[in-house]
Amino acid sequence: MDLTNIATWVTTVVVIFITAVVTKIIVTGRRAAFQAVCSRAHPPVVNGPSLIKLVHVVLTKGLREMIRDQYRALGSVFTLSFFGVKITFLVGPEVLDHFYQGLESEISHGNTLEFMVPMLGKEVGFGVDVATRNEQMRFHNDALKLSKLRSHTDPMLQEVEDYFTRWGQHGTVDLKHEFEQLLMLISSRCLLGREIRENMFDEVHTLFRELNGGMSLASVLFPYAPTPTNRRRDRARAKLSKLFTEIVRSRKSSNRTEGDVLQNLIDSEYKDGRPTTEAEVTGLVIMLLFGGKHTSSVTSTWTGACLLTHEKWLAAVIEEQKEIARVYGDRIDYNALLQMDTLHRCIKEVLRMHPLVSVFFRKVHKSFTLRTKDGAEYEIPRGHTLASPALFNNYLPYIYKDPGVYDPDRFSLEREEDKVGGKFSFTAFGGGRHSCVGEAYAYMQIKVIWSYLLRNFELNLESPFPETDWSKLVPSPKGKVMVTYRRRVAA
Repeated sequence: MDLTNIATWVTTVVVIFITAVVTKIIVTGRRAAFQAVCSRAHPPVVNGPSLIKLVHVVLTKGLREMIRDQYRALGSVFTLSFFGVKITFLVGPEVLDHFYQGLESEISHGNTLEFMVPMLGKEVGFGVDVATRNEQMRFHNDALKLSKLRSHTDPMLQEVEDYFTRWGQHGTVDLKHEFEQLLMLISSRCLLGREIRENMFDEVHTLFRELNGGMSLASVLFPYAPTPTNRRRDRARAKLSKLFTEIVRSRKSSNRTEGDVLQNLIDSEYKDGRPTTEAEVTGLVIMLLFGGKHTSSVTSTWTGACLLTHEKWLAAVIEEQKEIARVYGDRIDYNALLQMDTLHRCIKEVLRMHPLVSVFFRKVHKSFTLRTKDGAEYEIPRGHTLASPALFNNYLPYIYKDPGVYDPDRFSLEREEDKVGGKFSFTAFGGGRHSCVGEAYAYMQIKVIWSYLLRNFELNLESPFPETDWSKLVPSPKGKVMVTYRRRVAA
């Protein structure tokens, strides 16, 4: 995408956003007029002519530079006012405690994730009340808890070995494409179930790709508009629902159980003893698929790009694999994955430099006060939208030394920059009440993939280091990531 297209795209987003804001004001303006007035100082506000300059910076330099400019001028807490809608940015871990740990009645996602409802279904997630949603998160937690992760190691390894066996002795591949395919296979095996993996993989893969169209910016802003993308999304969702309903009914009628996450969700019960319904199981497993496949595919690609452009770290992870092999032989198990500390830190550094979520959002339901690193106190009024910009917070130099440098050692026991910097210095998997339940699972499958590649292939990055495609809801490597490989000769 050239600069002209970037400018066009960002301009379109701005216009769409303003249109959405104006619409929202028409609906809620009367109610907003009666908001209580807070007595303490509010954060400094950017509005009027300053907004024009701000939009220009976003168009020409990007969101990160816009935040940097406002941070230098106004400090770590500042508000952008768009036609009555106020978005307050929180920069640095010192001002994020309430953002991540406040009660749901005080601060929540609000309607910022409403676009997910057509994809997941109105029976789960943000289509249900808070109490029901919390119980459903418990189902996910139980399905992915550490004691059950061990059972996924062998299926993951088998899928990885089978996939890379199809590679020749040498060749050139697009890592992005390879990981998208492989992660879907792993997800089908461990999350969706044997029926999908063995009999319906191609169909489900196609349907999920169409469902994923609901993550486009237009669908995020207007999830119920009768657009072609939304219609394809809805058709795919209906077909997936039918497939999973048939699988759930088949398992129940035959009293057959499997050792996959789908089975955990089928067997889950609410506190009142009510079992999950077929529609709920479908929505919950699709929710996990979004987190378990797409984000891991993106992170695996960034990991490859970073390792293959940093000889020091590529040599370090290869040496670590040799040490693991001396202890565990050719058969990698769950305990071996836990010993891959260097690889773990390399992946963690990728998540810092290339966060899967650029900005986290929350809606303020009850005014609260926060204190900045410099001692300033601000009251954040009810009705504000809060923004925690991970793409900027992850690069704060007083937290991370030389933040633009790929340096996995910053997470070593000797440095632990993320812990020294404060509780919410590293939020790749969220934090507090909304921490991602799949963190351990994500690291596990990425380690399985890269452990196998490092032990069995010599790899070289042929493409330039990829730029970030900011047009995606999950920022991804732009274009193809071409890599040459040569199979290692057995010692």
